[in-house]
Amino acid sequence: MKSIIQNINKAFDHRIRLGIMSVLMVNESADFNMLKELLGVTDGNLASHTKALEADNYIAIEKQFIGKKPNTKYIATKEGKKAFQDHIDALEKLLSKS
Repeated sequence: MKSIIQNINKAFDHRIRLGIMSVLMVNESADFNMLKELLGVTDGNLASHTKALEADNYIAIEKQFIGKKPNTKYIATKEGKKAFQDHIDALEKLLSKS
Protein backbone atom coordinates (compact mmCIF):
# COMPACT_ATOMS: atom_id res chain seq x y z
CA MET A 1 0.00 0.00 0.00
CA LYS A 2 1.26 3.46 -0.89
CA SER A 3 2.18 5.70 2.01
CA ILE A 4 -0.28 8.54 2.52
CA ILE A 5 2.58 10.97 3.15
CA GLN A 6 4.70 9.89 0.18
CA ASN A 7 4.29 13.14 -1.79
CA ILE A 8 4.79 15.51 1.14
CA ASN A 9 7.91 17.44 0.24
CA LYS A 10 10.48 17.93 3.00
CA ALA A 11 11.67 21.16 1.34
CA PHE A 12 8.39 22.78 2.40
CA ASP A 13 8.38 21.52 6.00
CA HIS A 14 9.47 24.86 7.42
CA ARG A 15 6.84 27.57 7.75
CA ILE A 16 9.08 30.21 6.14
CA ARG A 17 9.66 28.10 3.02
CA LEU A 18 5.97 27.30 2.89
CA GLY A 19 5.25 31.03 3.12
CA ILE A 20 7.76 31.95 0.43
CA MET A 21 6.30 29.44 -2.00
CA SER A 22 2.74 30.44 -1.14
CA VAL A 23 3.51 34.08 -1.96
CA LEU A 24 5.26 33.12 -5.19
CA MET A 25 2.42 30.86 -6.32
CA VAL A 26 -0.02 33.78 -6.37
CA ASN A 27 2.40 36.50 -7.51
CA GLU A 28 4.59 36.54 -10.60
CA SER A 29 7.49 37.55 -8.36
CA ALA A 30 8.29 39.09 -4.99
CA ASP A 31 11.26 41.10 -3.83
CA PHE A 32 13.19 40.61 -0.61
CA ASN A 33 11.45 43.40 1.30
CA MET A 34 7.99 42.23 0.25
CA LEU A 35 8.67 38.68 1.46
CA LYS A 36 10.30 39.93 4.65
CA GLU A 37 7.30 42.12 5.46
CA LEU A 38 4.62 39.57 4.53
CA LEU A 39 6.27 36.73 6.43
CA GLY A 40 7.53 38.76 9.39
CA VAL A 41 11.02 37.27 9.33
CA THR A 42 14.56 38.54 9.76
CA ASP A 43 16.96 39.20 6.89
CA GLY A 44 19.08 36.19 7.83
CA ASN A 45 16.14 33.79 8.08
CA LEU A 46 14.74 34.87 4.75
CA ALA A 47 18.14 34.68 3.04
CA SER A 48 18.87 31.16 4.31
CA HIS A 49 15.46 29.80 3.31
CA THR A 50 15.53 31.38 -0.15
CA LYS A 51 19.00 29.90 -0.70
CA ALA A 52 17.68 26.46 0.25
CA LEU A 53 14.77 26.77 -2.18
CA GLU A 54 17.13 28.01 -4.89
CA ALA A 55 19.44 25.03 -4.29
CA ASP A 56 16.46 22.72 -4.92
CA ASN A 57 15.70 24.70 -8.11
CA TYR A 58 12.28 25.68 -6.75
CA ILE A 59 12.90 29.42 -7.06
CA ALA A 60 15.08 31.65 -9.22
CA ILE A 61 16.80 34.68 -7.78
CA GLU A 62 17.39 37.83 -9.82
CA LYS A 63 19.58 40.62 -8.51
CA GLN A 64 19.54 44.10 -9.98
CA PHE A 65 19.88 47.74 -9.05
CA ILE A 66 16.94 50.09 -8.97
CA GLY A 67 18.54 53.47 -9.05
CA LYS A 68 21.48 53.01 -6.71
CA LYS A 69 19.76 50.48 -4.46
CA PRO A 70 20.22 46.72 -4.83
CA ASN A 71 17.03 44.74 -5.37
CA THR A 72 16.62 40.98 -5.10
CA LYS A 73 13.62 39.42 -6.80
CA TYR A 74 12.36 35.85 -6.38
CA ILE A 75 10.37 33.85 -8.91
CA ALA A 76 8.95 30.34 -8.55
CA THR A 77 10.37 28.04 -11.23
CA LYS A 78 8.20 25.66 -13.24
CA GLU A 79 9.72 22.79 -11.23
CA GLY A 80 9.04 24.67 -7.98
CA LYS A 81 5.41 25.32 -8.88
CA LYS A 82 4.85 21.65 -9.66
CA ALA A 83 6.61 20.45 -6.51
CA PHE A 84 4.63 22.87 -4.36
CA GLN A 85 1.31 21.93 -5.98
CA ASP A 86 2.13 18.23 -5.46
CA HIS A 87 2.90 19.03 -1.80
CA ILE A 88 -0.41 20.87 -1.32
CA ASP A 89 -2.30 18.03 -3.04
CA ALA A 90 -0.65 15.50 -0.72
CA LEU A 91 -1.60 17.55 2.34
CA GLU A 92 -5.19 17.78 1.11
CA LYS A 93 -5.34 14.01 0.62
CA LEU A 94 -3.90 13.48 4.08
CA LEU A 95 -6.53 15.77 5.60
CA SER A 96 -9.36 14.10 3.72
CA LYS A 97 -8.27 10.69 5.07
CA SER A 98 -8.37 11.92 8.67
